[in-house]
Amino acid sequence: MFINYHERTRTFHLQNDKISYIMCVLKTGTLAQLYFGKKIHDREDFSHLLEGAVRSHSAFPQDGEYGYSPEHIKQEYPSFGTGDFRQGAVEIMQENGSRLCRFKYSSHSISAGKPSLPGLPAVYTESDDEAMTLSIILEDPACGAELTLLYTIFEDEGIIARSAKITNRSGSAMQLTRAMSLCLDLPDSNYEWIQFSGSWARERHPLSRRLDTGIIQIESLRGHSSHQQNPFVILKRPNTDESAGEAIGFSFVYSGNFRISAQVDPYRVTRILAGINPTWFSWKLDTGESFQTPEAVMVYTNGGLNKLSQIYHKLYRERLARGPWRDRERPILINNWEATYFDFNEEKLLKIASKAKECGVELFVLDDGWFGARRNDDAGLGDWVPAYELLPDGIAGLSRKVEDLGMKFGLWIEPEMVNPDSDLYRAHPDWCLHVPGRKPSLSRNQLVLDFSRPEVVDHIHGMLAKILRESKVSYIKWDMNRSITECYSEALPADRQGEVYHRYILGVYDLYERLIQEFPDILFESCAGGGARFDPGMLYYAPQAWTSDDTDAMERVKIQYGTSFCYPVSCMGSHVSAVPNHQVARITPLKTRADVAFFGTFGYELDLNRLSEEEQEQVKEYTRFMKEYRRLIQYGTFYRLRSPFKHNESAWMVVSDDKKEALVGFYRTLSRVNYHFSRIKIQGLDPDMCYRVNDGEAYYGDELMSTGLIVSDGTSGKTGDNILPPSDFFSQLFMLRAEDDINL
Repeated sequence: MFINYHERTRTFHLQNDKISYIMCVLKTGTLAQLYFGKKIHDREDFSHLLEGAVRSHSAFPQDGEYGYSPEHIKQEYPSFGTGDFRQGAVEIMQENGSRLCRFKYSSHSISAGKPSLPGLPAVYTESDDEAMTLSIILEDPACGAELTLLYTIFEDEGIIARSAKITNRSGSAMQLTRAMSLCLDLPDSNYEWIQFSGSWARERHPLSRRLDTGIIQIESLRGHSSHQQNPFVILKRPNTDESAGEAIGFSFVYSGNFRISAQVDPYRVTRILAGINPTWFSWKLDTGESFQTPEAVMVYTNGGLNKLSQIYHKLYRERLARGPWRDRERPILINNWEATYFDFNEEKLLKIASKAKECGVELFVLDDGWFGARRNDDAGLGDWVPAYELLPDGIAGLSRKVEDLGMKFGLWIEPEMVNPDSDLYRAHPDWCLHVPGRKPSLSRNQLVLDFSRPEVVDHIHGMLAKILRESKVSYIKWDMNRSITECYSEALPADRQGEVYHRYILGVYDLYERLIQEFPDILFESCAGGGARFDPGMLYYAPQAWTSDDTDAMERVKIQYGTSFCYPVSCMGSHVSAVPNHQVARITPLKTRADVAFFGTFGYELDLNRLSEEEQEQVKEYTRFMKEYRRLIQYGTFYRLRSPFKHNESAWMVVSDDKKEALVGFYRTLSRVNYHFSRIKIQGLDPDMCYRVNDGEAYYGDELMSTGLIVSDGTSGKTGDNILPPSDFFSQLFMLRAEDDINL
């Protein structure tokens, strides 16, 4: 791992065993992009990679430097208005009304390790030898702005983390109206773009298209990263598949409004931009003040999409998630929400918890309805005081009673929202986001609290911290159930209203940080109406997230499959729920629901008392199985084997680090009559080890990877002693164990 600077050619080369990232300072002072991809040898001069052109209608900001038109140069952090007519990375409104910026190289520094980003989530290092960071300072003397570009290259794998900081060095205020975290100009457009889209209950479905001249972009303007688009995009070569080929991932470590775009110009150069959505964004910088952008993490691999995902999984699992739960096996929980909704009292809750304890469950979670006047969606939100008519001894008493059963206790909160019918709103109606003189829009009978105001965050922190100090709470499910409308804060002047969206998210991060610092042993799970804020920013504070409100097993196969392209299994909240399913009314076998939920944090979202004795015995077995294999599942290497978006069958698997154990999940949506034969080729095994499948027949690793497991439906095909019968909504797990004393 090196960051080389060649002074004569003013060239920077970031490289490790996997990648090279090369840029240089031009004669004009512009920082130009030369190469990003597979590692290449270092040399002093890479100027042959610089492509410029003199074309009709091109502009040349520096006299005599023809061939250096910004329109035809691949740049590191471009701005609009000086001859580059593509989308820019930065825009600053100056005192005279100009938005023109022209940043030129000033200096740089190279340091070991990785700096933190104050107030923002970011990947980190635990020792300085894990990474190196390049800091490049550029200046625009005419407008008085200073730009600092940060590049961190990690020792292992093709990872580069990027961000930018803009500082006002002038004598007057300026308005930052665009500040992207990452720009990457690629020399061609022969890529497929993969985004992860959907809506409530069908989040993160992969959608693919070829790049072509013009702009493709995804974004959120909802105040959160959203169900609709995830802040993650992949560019892959057309021939790249799960096992081989080039791919670049762009992941934005942020939970608010974002934009990721790909612009292909008429010369087939592709510009990628990622950062805070510039729509409705501005940030006033007084003299000496700075604005730090959130971080973007880009990953390159030539090992296919599974390899790209595995790089993100390991990085986010080990160097984004924090705290004692980062490396710890997650507890098996039961949540009362779909079992009771708002219809519960302490007796009913303890009955559910007692049965769950009999079945081996480790954590009981009390969901919505435990506080204030909260008996439905209409009232009480914001009043974080226990409802003693339901819970005679409050949360403190209930938590101790659950612990007396031999379980841990967890609690649901939604701290960012308020019902108009609440004591909090009646006392402080100005504490919600609203535009004076206009009626605010309701969603789920809720308004959004103005977390851009420190006094609002302080108040909510005080109420929640009091409950946590008094009670035995081991887990918090932090929900957020509506998007932001009427984004206006009464606490900010007119020229700072463009800051509200970002200040809101900073307030959310601040409350998270204060709570996890005071209560470090609590396991936080983020939730946003399911998956509306399933993003890297949240993983920095909560190491797991509720993947979707849709708990139907077959829908969850799609959702968890799409989620796996960026996010590790250890962060995916996944539960066995009741049937008919509450979202799609589908009836799936209990086994199938468990076989899907295993590939996540695992838990139950139903009243186990309502199951038959036979089903309760199944639950005990599933709980025992998860306890035995959860470390393998949550921390093993994950592979996608067959896509539910392309096939009636789907499959995935995890492999232990030593390759001695592997678990394959296979799922069939609908049974088919007299259908063709089918096999699933396994990945990630040791080709020379012998593996026994489901304690039956044994095979060499290379055979399983080359010929596969037989998964034909309705046939006599066998793998070990398992026959796959015809059945809708079918699942089968294959446990592979390496043994030394097998003779084949």
